[in-house]
Amino acid sequence: MGTIENLALAGTGAVTEKRIERRPLHEEVIDQLRDRIVLGELAPGARLNERVLCEQLGISRTPLREAIKMLATEGLVELLPNRGAIVTPLKAARIADTLAVMGALESLAGELACANASESDLAEIRALHFEMLAHHARRELAAYFRYNQFIHMKIIEAAGNPVLTNTYRQLNANVRRARYMANLSQKRWDAAVGEHEEILAALVSRDAPRLKRLLAEHLAHKVVSVMAALASNDVAAA
Repeated sequence: MGTIENLALAGTGAVTEKRIERRPLHEEVIDQLRDRIVLGELAPGARLNERVLCEQLGISRTPLREAIKMLATEGLVELLPNRGAIVTPLKAARIADTLAVMGALESLAGELACANASESDLAEIRALHFEMLAHHARRELAAYFRYNQFIHMKIIEAAGNPVLTNTYRQLNANVRRARYMANLSQKRWDAAVGEHEEILAALVSRDAPRLKRLLAEHLAHKVVSVMAALASNDVAAA
């Protein structure tokens, strides 16, 4: 079982032999900063004040700077020559283009997953789905979004194509904040849950044509919602 699944299933009562693993400090910092960016606590265009962040996180500048460099490779942070770093501004046109490509990748992954996913893969995706539903019922958006992302990534991995997986992971890092914004609409959030029910049913039945269509439609709906969220929040550049 991979890192994603270990993290997700930790909340389902699953017991693992090594629940807590020591990680380099900068990796912990990366996770915390990434979450702050995705959840909007660090807004697009905001300057990353090293002194303030070090105080908040209780760390020195060395692991913070390592984390910022890694987040820059993900596209979440921009490094400005002699001026530190800022949270990457959201650019509507680029996000729309990226999501369009991701929709095609998810559609292909769905087709491949129907053929290549193991029964263990399906069981893990089903468990993640039910955990996601529980967070939706409790209106826990941040936790819901984590499991939503776990599910999409697990379907991608179940396709069995490493090139597809790596390409999707890189693109998703650049639009994770925008994808989170789509769920800020209660109507869209509820609709997305219904779509995930259909996606799971198609995957379990290994209905490739239906799953391809559902995944493409799911991403298309998200694009519409993301663009509306960007417009209403006035945080995106052209």
